[in-house]
Amino acid sequence: MRGDSQAFGHLVRLHQSRVRGFLRKLTRNEALADDIAQDAFVLAFQRLGQFSGTGSFRSWMLSIAYRCFLQHQRQLKRRDYLTDLSHPAALGCQQAACEGMDAVYIDLERAMSQLQPNQAAAITLNLNMGYSHSEISGILDMPLGTVKSQIKRGLTTLRELMSSSGCNTTSEKKS
Repeated sequence: MRGDSQAFGHLVRLHQSRVRGFLRKLTRNEALADDIAQDAFVLAFQRLGQFSGTGSFRSWMLSIAYRCFLQHQRQLKRRDYLTDLSHPAALGCQQAACEGMDAVYIDLERAMSQLQPNQAAAITLNLNMGYSHSEISGILDMPLGTVKSQIKRGLTTLRELMSSSGCNTTSEKKS
């Protein structure tokens, strides 16, 4: 808890097989599980001062690993959402299908530039950079409910703008 990296290294050696095994069962992918486990141990080292000692270190570590796994899953959903949002077939955009993906990305960038600054910032932080709503609340220094509203309104406006540019974005997805 005093920032001793050697002591923490010992804790990692004691608990890494349990954490990695847990994550491998969740991800069904050894390499991905190892990457998430590494992220979890880095996060645990950064937050070691928050460990209260009331439970076992292993339980605390597994809860961090699980939250890292969930964050990874949210990032995958966001990437899938952006892919769906910008895919010509999903959008029903014949022009983009003929001209390639570049046209869709250009349309999306134009639409993003027409959003209110708070909406564009919240959407970029959430969908492009993978931040949670509560993290965005801290970054943008606005209430959590406002962040959620900005994202929802911004996505609605994006759909309308993309639709008016010849792309139909009526498929509703939640972030």
